[in-house]
Amino acid sequence: MRQMTNTSRVLLVEDEALVSDMVAEVLAEHGFEVHAVPDARGALEHLMEGAPCDILFTDINLPGGVDGAVLARLARALRPKLAVVYASGAIGSLHDLVAVSGSTFVPKPYDPERVCALLDQYAQAAHGGSTIHH
Repeated sequence: MRQMTNTSRVLLVEDEALVSDMVAEVLAEHGFEVHAVPDARGALEHLMEGAPCDILFTDINLPGGVDGAVLARLARALRPKLAVVYASGAIGSLHDLVAVSGSTFVPKPYDPERVCALLDQYAQAAHGGSTIHH
């Protein structure tokens, strides 16, 4: 496994604890700083506190009445340059939801290693590197 050396901060929003723990662990192994929350409320609190965040990686289907699509729009209102990556097993593509511009969709089940590679592309683009290839 290749160790990434980025310093990007990922806000992981996933209500399934086992999935969240697994993804957070793999992201941390790849050099990402991860803050995991189970719902949109926790994510918005994190962003409103002014916590550093480069990438929002959110499930679409979240508990609490605010789904990942709405969360992304609210997050972008707070942080206009925030990179957004959606994940869902119930929705087939970005065309199935009202997505924020420049976002990416990852269908579940996904390979956490591939997600790390995608997030690393976002990190490189944010730091003046290459563009994102979907």
